[in-house]
Amino acid sequence: MTVSARPPLAVLDAVLERLTYVNEETGYTVARVATERGSDLLTVVGALLGAQPGESLRLHGRWSSHPRYGRQFEVDSYTTVLPATIQGIQRYLGSGLVKGIGPVFAERIVAHFGLDTLRVIEEEPARLVEVPGLGPKRTAKITAAWEEQRAIKEVMVFLQGVGVSTSLAVRIYKQYGDASVDVVTKEPYRLAADVWGIGFKTADTIAQAVGIPHDSPQRVMAGLQYTLSEATDDGHCYLPAAELVADATKILDVPGDLVTRCLDDLVADEGVVRETLPDGAGEPVPAVYLVPFHRAEQSLASALLRLLRDRADRLPHFADVDWGRALTWLKARTGADLAPEQEQAVRLALTSKVAVLTGGPGCGKSFTVRSIVELAAAKKARVTLVAPTGRAAKRLSELTGQPAATVHRLLQLRPGGDASYDRENPLDVDLLVVDEASMLDLILANKLVKAVPPGAHLLLVGDVDQLPSVGAGEVLRDLLAAPAVPRVRLTQIFRQAAQSGVVTNAHRINAGRPPILHGLPDFFLFACDDNDATAALTVDVACARVPAKFGLDARRDVQVLTPMHRGPAGAAALNTLLQQRLTPHREGQPERRMGGRVFRVGDKVTQIRNNYDKGRAGVFNGTLGVVTALSPEEQTLTIRTDEDESIDYDFDELDELAHAYAMTIHRSQGSEYPAVVIPLTTSAWMMLQRNLLYTAVTRARRLVVLVGSRRALAAAVRTVGAGRRHTALDHRLR
Repeated sequence: MTVSARPPLAVLDAVLERLTYVNEETGYTVARVATERGSDLLTVVGALLGAQPGESLRLHGRWSSHPRYGRQFEVDSYTTVLPATIQGIQRYLGSGLVKGIGPVFAERIVAHFGLDTLRVIEEEPARLVEVPGLGPKRTAKITAAWEEQRAIKEVMVFLQGVGVSTSLAVRIYKQYGDASVDVVTKEPYRLAADVWGIGFKTADTIAQAVGIPHDSPQRVMAGLQYTLSEATDDGHCYLPAAELVADATKILDVPGDLVTRCLDDLVADEGVVRETLPDGAGEPVPAVYLVPFHRAEQSLASALLRLLRDRADRLPHFADVDWGRALTWLKARTGADLAPEQEQAVRLALTSKVAVLTGGPGCGKSFTVRSIVELAAAKKARVTLVAPTGRAAKRLSELTGQPAATVHRLLQLRPGGDASYDRENPLDVDLLVVDEASMLDLILANKLVKAVPPGAHLLLVGDVDQLPSVGAGEVLRDLLAAPAVPRVRLTQIFRQAAQSGVVTNAHRINAGRPPILHGLPDFFLFACDDNDATAALTVDVACARVPAKFGLDARRDVQVLTPMHRGPAGAAALNTLLQQRLTPHREGQPERRMGGRVFRVGDKVTQIRNNYDKGRAGVFNGTLGVVTALSPEEQTLTIRTDEDESIDYDFDELDELAHAYAMTIHRSQGSEYPAVVIPLTTSAWMMLQRNLLYTAVTRARRLVVLVGSRRALAAAVRTVGAGRRHTALDHRLR
C-alpha cells in the first residue's frame, strides 16, 4: 500500500485581485490572484483574513489539485510585500490602500515616476507636487498616510509572527502607536481590555507566542476578568464566586485552587468586587462583580430610592387635583375614555416620583402615556420623552405629538461615555417618560436616573414579558420585583387591537398557547422542515411574496428576524442571501470587504458596539442605517442612521458594522417594522423560547410571516425562557 506524500512547501508571489469567499468565523478564504508569469488568474485558498485586493502578497503553502476546481494554492501564511512592476505599483496605489490616492491619481503618479514611484513616496514625498492635479494639501495627506502605513507594516511583521491578523494589527497600532511591540510582548492581556475586537482568547494566543507561562498569575487574573466580562455579555451583573471559579478553571485549563488564590489577589488589588448577596432561595452567596457593574448597580438603586423619598415635588398640582374634572377635560382633548387600569396609571405617574407601567400589545400603554403627557403639559410642566433607540424615540414622538430623543442624545454623552448631564448637572425636567424600558441595561439606566433632578417624576414604560436588555441587567423586571416601586400592569386588550391577528397571537404565545395559523389576514406560516430550504424560502417571502401581496418595500418595510446568528437560517447566512437579492454586486460600483462581509451602497446595516467617539453624541449598539456612500480613495464609508445623522467610518472600523437585512431577535428590541418574517428551524433548538418568539412577533405593526418547522414553533411556544440573570438591583431597592 502506498501512502501519497503531501506536496512540498512552496512560496508564491502574487497580487490579490479579488476575494471570492470569506468565512468570517474561521478566516478561511477563497481568492483569485495574478502572478507576473501568467495572464490567467490563479485560485488560492486558506488563511488570508485581513488581506485586501490590490496588495502584493508572499504566500507560503502548497500546491494541490481540487477534484472540482482544479489546481489551486493552499495558503498556510502570508506577508504583504511592496510590488515591483509598474502595473503592480499602479494597482497597489489605486486600490485605496493609501488614503488620498484613488485609481485616477495612481495612474498619474505611476505615469510620472514609473518604477521609481514607491521610492519617491518613501524618500522624497515633496516631489509628488510634480504630478498634474496633486496640490500640497493632497500631497501632505498621502505622505502622512504612507508614514502611518510604514509604521503599521513594521508592527505588523512582528504581530504576524505571533499570529495576529492584519486588521487587528492596525487596531493595536492605533491604540498604542510606537509602544505596540512593547505592550504585546510584556502585557498582552491588556489587549483584551483596550482593543475592540480582541478578546481573551486572541490575547492568550499572543501571550503564549511571546512566552508567558500557562499558569502565570497574570494569565489567571486576566482569565477571571474575561469570564466575568463574558457573563456580562450574557446579561449577568455578577457571578456567584463558585460559578466564576468553575467557569474560569474550565476556560484556563489550570487547577481550581490556583484560580481561587488568584481571585483573592484580584479582589485585594480591587480588580473585581466581592460582596455577599442572597441567591434565588434567599441563601447568602459571595457574588463577584467587575467594578463598573458593581458601581452602577449601587448607584442606580440609591438614585431611585433618593427620588422616591424626596420631599420636593416638581408636579405639585396633582397632589390635590380634582380628578373627575381633570379626566373630563382629558376626554374632551383625546376623544376617548380611560379604562380603570389606565386611569390608575395616569394618577400614579403624576403623583409618584417613580412609577412603572407595563403590559402587552393592544393594552393601551401608548394611549395612557399620551394622556399622562397631555395632563402634565396642561399644567405647564416640562415633559421630556426618551427611548433607548432612534426608532423607538421616533414612534414615541408620533404617538404623543411631542418631541422624543434617544437616551444617549438626551444625556449628551461625550467621547469616553461620560454624560454631560448627571447628579451635579441634572436635566431641567419635571416629568421624564422612558419608553421601551425593557431595553434599558444597568449602565445606561444608571446614567439616566442619575440625571433626574430632585422632585421630578420618572415614568418607566415597557413590556416586561419581552426579552431583557442586550446589555447586562434586568432593570425593568427588578423594579417590578421591588415592593418600594409603585407600578400598574395593563391587562385589558382593547376591541380594535383584538381584531389584529398579530396582537391576538402575541398574547396566545405569551400565555403558552399555539398561535392561530388559519383565517387571519395578517399572520401566516409557510411550513418547511429542511433548514437550507427554510433559508431560501425566507428570502423569497421577504423579497418577493410579501412585497407583491401587501405592496411593501422589501428593504425598507420588511425585516427578517431570526433566533440565531449562526446556522443555515441564522442572521449571518441570511444576510448574505438577502444582500445578493437586494443589493447585488455591480461591475464598476465600489464595494469594500471586511472579514466575511462585503459593504455596498444601499446596504442596510447596524452598529454592533457602543462607540462614544462617533457622530454628534456617539453611535450605539443596535443603531440602524443605510450605506449612502463609499469612497475607496478616502477609505471611508458613509451611513445615514435612523436618527437622520450621516456618519463616516474609516475602512478599518468596518468590523463595528454588520448587515441588517436579517437580524437576531435580540438586536430588534425597541424597533417596529411594518412586516416581520421569522424563520424557525430545529437547528436553533437551544434558542427556541417563548419570550424570544413573543418579542419577534410584537416587533410587527401590520404583518407576521413565520417560515419553517411546526415542531420548532411548538417548542418555542412551550419553552419558558432561561432562568433569571444574576442581578441584585431588586435586593438593593428593598
